[in-house]
Formats: sequence, structure tokens, C-alpha cells
Amino acid sequence: MFEYAPAPESRDVVDLRSAYGLFIDGEFVEGSGTPFKTVNPATEETLAEVATATSDDVDRAVRAARKAFGVWSALPGAERAKYLFRIARIIQERARELAVLESLDNGKPIRESRDVDVPLVAAHFFYYAGWADKLRHAGFGTTPLGVAGQVIPWNFPLLMLAWKIAPALACGNTVVLKPAETTPLTALLFADICRQAGLPPGVVNIVTGAGETGAAVVAHPDVNKVAFTGSTEVGRTIARAVAGTGKKLTLELGGKAANIVFDDAALDQAVEGIVNGIFFNQGHVCCAGSRLLVQESVQEELLAALKRRLGTLRLGDPLDKNTDIGAINSAEQLARIRRLSDLGESEGAERWSPACELPGKGFWFPPTLFTGVAQSHSIAREEIFGPVLSVLTFRTPAEAVEKANNTPYGLSAGVWTEKGSRILWLAERLRAGVVWANTFNKFDPASPFGGYKESGYGREGGRAGLEAYLAV
Repeated sequence: MFEYAPAPESRDVVDLRSAYGLFIDGEFVEGSGTPFKTVNPATEETLAEVATATSDDVDRAVRAARKAFGVWSALPGAERAKYLFRIARIIQERARELAVLESLDNGKPIRESRDVDVPLVAAHFFYYAGWADKLRHAGFGTTPLGVAGQVIPWNFPLLMLAWKIAPALACGNTVVLKPAETTPLTALLFADICRQAGLPPGVVNIVTGAGETGAAVVAHPDVNKVAFTGSTEVGRTIARAVAGTGKKLTLELGGKAANIVFDDAALDQAVEGIVNGIFFNQGHVCCAGSRLLVQESVQEELLAALKRRLGTLRLGDPLDKNTDIGAINSAEQLARIRRLSDLGESEGAERWSPACELPGKGFWFPPTLFTGVAQSHSIAREEIFGPVLSVLTFRTPAEAVEKANNTPYGLSAGVWTEKGSRILWLAERLRAGVVWANTFNKFDPASPFGGYKESGYGREGGRAGLEAYLAV
């Protein structure tokens, strides 16, 4: 056995300011509201003080975006593409800086922000840069909507920004974006990247704050398009606010994905997919495989292998390159995970976690799985949004489909089997926007993503992602 040797990434690559303003019309400006602090969830240290945008500030940002829209939308697609390509290249050049800042502000392991998030961010800008001068071939027209108001969550702060901004700009729209209040820093660094790329003032505006700021963006009468990723509860509120206004709306909301393992699956491979499905990013993933449906005949063998694998996961400093599971993003989210986990135990499910020493400071929760879970249990129905896996069993493919679809959500699912015909059979019957086969949590900018039912509507990514930003 080798002794554990920490391999920390340096914080020195990030030039953290003590205070950040709003980014409006190409400049950083002061906000009118009371500033708030953003903290490192792994240590609870304050990273920076961030401006709060009031409705007046949001109005300034929308007016700047409206003014810039006339210039930006008039540019030939090939010219807009040059800016997007430039942004993508700068993201690659500043990848280490972005990855470290994302892990500091969000709590996710540096391996994930470095090897998954930031490369995908650059890939999305490269991909949509390629579409900017080919919109007439996409099938949705070539007329941009105008000003896009975008509100993004804290689980993938920079990646969700790219999912929203890249197609909007490629189509000729301008943007007012509101990042989550617990993770605003990489959005503000992206604002600096926009300036470095020479993006015309007002094309991208970043307004920071809590829910009131996001509500002001959504409600502004001069916003033509609203895009939101976040909780189903907030999504319902936004849908009601937008109804009857003529604004175009896309919602990417919660999920309770089923990861279905059949008895002919390669179990070692399935175990890796299960771990990636629920413990990647501490389970802070809308499409996390939080329900494991395993065929009864291999339940004991699979669970034994899964428990052995969980015992090898390292929880700790997000900036350590050996860390597998980082910090929970906030005290509020940690309280929700604890409440639902305790509820699962009180309802009769059996709880198990590997031996795991939690740091004394910060927000931490060990990788956890529940067995003996019934369909009626809260942990099988509610989105926990944390490193918690509920295990259920099935006997037949039809029963697997019935249990997988027995949820108000419909964002994603995974199927593990050697039979291609079975994969196709299930994919046709699972009410999920994305169905992975013998893998999980694989994303590509050319592939559309979105859900059914309470997981929202509309698609992001790929050619389909252009439709939301064009007057079809």
C-alpha cells in the first residue's frame, strides 16, 4: 500500500479581487443593492464581496443589451463567429485559472473542473461559432429574438453560462445573465474574457445577486427570451411570470434519473458508471443517476462491488488533484441533503456509507447509499441533489420501465446491458430526454439536452439549441 500524498493545485494562478461589481455595457460598475459575500464551501472563508443588482441595475443592463443588439445582430454571421472563436481560445488559454476559481467558489474537485467543465465550456463556444454563419441551414430561420435574459444555477456555473451564452450570441442575440449568488466568480471572470476578446460593449452583461435579481431579469418588459436552469419550484414561478408576455421560454429543471442494470451487464463497468452517475460533482447534477434499479439476480454481487468501490473514493480538499468528492456547495444545500437522508432512514430504508473522515470546517457529506428503498419513500421520489443513491430492484424489463417512469421528472436515464435490442426497446419507452447506454453523464456540444414532465421543456446543445434563440 502506498501512503496518501496530497497533490494540491496552486491558488496563486487566480488573481482574486476583494470586491466585484456588475458587468454592464462592457464595464464593471457598482451595484445599487447591498453587496453579499461569496465563500469557499470547503473552508467557509470569504473569497470576495460581490455587488447586488437591483431592478434599476437590471434595467441598465437590459437597455445596454438592447442598444448593442442593433449592432450585434447586423454583423454577418462570419463576423460574430470570429468573436466566439476568440472567446473559446481565450478560455483555453486561461483554463487553469478558470478551473481553480470554479473549484474555490463551487467546491467541486479540481479534476472535474479542469478535465470536464472548462474543456466543455470552450467546446461549446467553438461549436456555436461554427453555426453562426450557417443558421439558414439549421431550419429555424435566421432572425434573432433580441435580448435574452438568462438565469443559471450553482452546480456548473461556467458550463451553464456557456450553454446559454454561446447559442444566443451565435444567433445574433444579446444577453443579460444572472449567475447563482453562491457561485458568481467565474461568470465575472468570463466578463473579463469578453473584454479581452474585444466583444462589443453591451453584447454580454452580467448582473449578480439573489433571487430578486433573477426575478427582475425574467420580468423585464424588454427581455424577449428567458432561459432558466435550476429547481422545478423556481421554474414553475418563472413559467407563471412569463405566461402571456410573448417571451420565448426554455426551462431545464430537476431530475430523478434511473440507472438500470440488467443481469447480463458488465458489472465492473456498471459500477464505474453508477459512481460517475451519482457521485460526480457531489451529486449536484440535474441528471444525476440518483435511483439505481438493479435486476434482482445480481443485486448482491453488484452492491458488494459498489461498496468496495465507494471505499476507495477520496473526500476532501477540492484543490487536491487526488480528490474524488469535494464540498457541498452551501450550508443550505447540506441541510437539505441531511434532512432527506434522515427522512429516508426514518421511512425504513437502510443507510450505508464507507468509513469517511469529514473535515472540521466547510460543508461536507459522505457518499451514501440506501437499500431496502420502496417507490413510496421520499428518497426515491424527491430530488436530493447530493451524493445519495437509492437502490431498488426489478425482475423484468417491463417492471424496470414502469419503476423508472414512476417519477414526476424526466431528464435522463442509463441502461446497462449487453443486448443492443434491449437498449433500443427501453430507449423508446423511458420518458427521459437523454438515455445513456452502458455509460452515464456523457456530454457533447453537438448533442441536445433537455427533459420531459417536471424536468422542463426546450433543448440546449446541438442544432436544436439554436431554435430557442431564433424567431422560427
